[in-house]
This record gives sequence, C-alpha cells and structure tokens, in this order.
Amino acid sequence: MKAIILAAGVGKRLNKKFPKSLIVLPNGKTILKNQLDTLKDVGIKEIIIVVGFKKELIMENYPNAIYIYNPMFHVTNTAKSLQLALELIEPDDVIWINGDVFLEKKVIEKLIERSGNCVAVNKLPCGEEEVKYKTNIKGEITEISKEIVEAEGEAVGVNKICKKDFQLFLKCLRRCKDTDYFEKAIEMAIHEGVIFQAVDISGYKCIEVDFPEDLDIIKRMF
Repeated sequence: MKAIILAAGVGKRLNKKFPKSLIVLPNGKTILKNQLDTLKDVGIKEIIIVVGFKKELIMENYPNAIYIYNPMFHVTNTAKSLQLALELIEPDDVIWINGDVFLEKKVIEKLIERSGNCVAVNKLPCGEEEVKYKTNIKGEITEISKEIVEAEGEAVGVNKICKKDFQLFLKCLRRCKDTDYFEKAIEMAIHEGVIFQAVDISGYKCIEVDFPEDLDIIKRMF
C-alpha cells in the first residue's frame, strides 16, 4: 500500500504565509509530521507528498520524503494534484489525504481494515465549505461534493482506492477540470460502477483545517 499527501494548496481562508500542512499542533508536531508519523505507524513505507505553494519550506523540513511538484498549484485543485501523483506511481492500493487534515492513527487503520475503496466520513452538521456526502442503504457513497443538500455529514479528506480500480479512477481524474476537487472523480467513478464505502470515523480525532475555528477545535482535542 502507498500513501499520497496533497499539500500543494495555498490555503487562502487561513491567510497563512506558509503551507497549512506546516501549522504546528499543540503537541509540537506540524500537521504534516503528524500525518507522516501516523502513516508510518500503520506500516505504510512509500509516502508521496504533492507540493506547490512554498514547496521549499516543506521539503527543507522533511527532506527524506518523496515529492511531486504541481507547477500549476495556483490555478488547479486537488483533482489535478492527485492525478499527478497517480500518473507517476505503479498501480496499488493507495490511501490519500488532504495535507491540512489532523487525524489519529485509528482513522487510517479503519480504512486499511475495510476491504475495497472507501471514504472516511463523519455525521456532523456541515457548512457550505465542507465536502458532504450521501449513501445508499448499503452504506455506499452515492453523492460527494460541497453542493449536497440534506447531507449525512462531512467527507473528511481521507480516502482509499484499491489496485483493481486504480486505472479507472485515474481516467476519471484526467477528465476533471482544473478547478475540480478529487471528489468529482469519485462521483465519476461511481457512475461507472466503482463502489466507495463510507467509513464512519465520528468517534475518532480527525478534522480538516479550513478556518481559525478548526484550530481551536484541535486545541480542545489535546
């Protein structure tokens, strides 16, 4: 199994002068260091980080990682960053994480334990900016985007694609527009018969940092 961390974005809403992945947590680790340690703790050795905005800051702090540069980070979104990474690796089971997600190890373990493709979700109320989801009676994702009305909760930015669906999912990413999030490719793949299970991680520490209020929530978690 491989892992990809998407850390190319500017993070305009937080107005930071450095990548969000380098925000320091109350335990002294950056968000990125927490992700790297967590992935290694569950046994994933091949970790690729997609960088863009002020990439040197990330690469200087973590020189031993594998890096892929998205030179169009200022005009593309997560679908194209993920596409870049999948284009350059051998097909395999892959977990990918948004670079601004704080999470505990159990979240990754839940995705590894679940067979097939999956999306980590919670069942909390969502605002306009959160990526939301709906499922069918089997717990399979049917919709996943920011525009969903009467959503079941938030898709937290931690996902898994299996080797058997790797190439089809990559084709869906290629069809995405530059401005699309990778969730658009998930919806495309679902329409072509690929199944993504929703994995509820509501009981575990996991939050995507989009606003200053999210950092306050993380502080309370510690």
